[in-house]
Amino acid sequence: MIHIVFNEPDVDVLKKAIELDETLQGEVLLIRDDYAVGPIKYIYEEEGIEARKAWWRQVLAGGDYDGKVDLFEVDDMQVVVDLIVKLALAADEKVYIWAAQNKHDVSGYYWLMSQLKDFQGRLFILYLNNLPFINEKGLIFYPEWLSQIPPKEFLKAKKLARPITLSEFEVDPDEWTRLQNEEKGVRLLEGGKKLGQKEYDFYDEELKKYITNDWQKASKIINNMLNKSKQTTGDAYLLWRLKQMIAAGNYDVQGELKGMKEFEVKGKSAQAAAVTEA
Repeated sequence: MIHIVFNEPDVDVLKKAIELDETLQGEVLLIRDDYAVGPIKYIYEEEGIEARKAWWRQVLAGGDYDGKVDLFEVDDMQVVVDLIVKLALAADEKVYIWAAQNKHDVSGYYWLMSQLKDFQGRLFILYLNNLPFINEKGLIFYPEWLSQIPPKEFLKAKKLARPITLSEFEVDPDEWTRLQNEEKGVRLLEGGKKLGQKEYDFYDEELKKYITNDWQKASKIINNMLNKSKQTTGDAYLLWRLKQMIAAGNYDVQGELKGMKEFEVKGKSAQAAAVTEA
């Protein structure tokens, strides 16, 4: 049995669950990239792969994760190549794809399963869609991320495993192709496994709500949005968008435009705003 997850924190919690249930024994693979943002046109071709890496380098440049694109221990495409080899060599090997109800996991699911049609019948999906779980305080909750589920609750979750159907292998890759051809930068979960798309600046309006007329570190602005907003994305993406907004001349800034804790932002003073408008 091979398990696949899409977030690094999910790896540890799933491994702890495996320790509690020997029937879950197997390797845990991680798909690292966040396919809910960025270009996905020609994503399986060298042109598209390199375009996406170049985009991530631009997003991360000068920030807290600068250079990380080229430092990933394992490339996602290589993970899939190795997986295909394992499945080809072991006819009884099965794959469990774990996904919670969030755009990150669902986007990763589409990216992954669209490459594995030859193994229909051996791929199982565990999609925790609107399912209640019990947290460590004994209260019912609906997890947005797998890592929020206590390891013992995974034993219940495994009962949800079902094969990815032949129909899904026909329909879902077509849906992923449609999204690729739209060439937009932000994917949002609209319910079930349905994804919609927005432009790259989609999060800007929400981010603006947390910029005040007082100086605040960029890290505080971003963390406030992550903690209070319904629609969020990774902090690296939000830092990039904040820098884009500053570059447009909409806000005052002091410090070096590098990591989130290295500069402060506030709304433009009335005088500065008047000069800008003039």
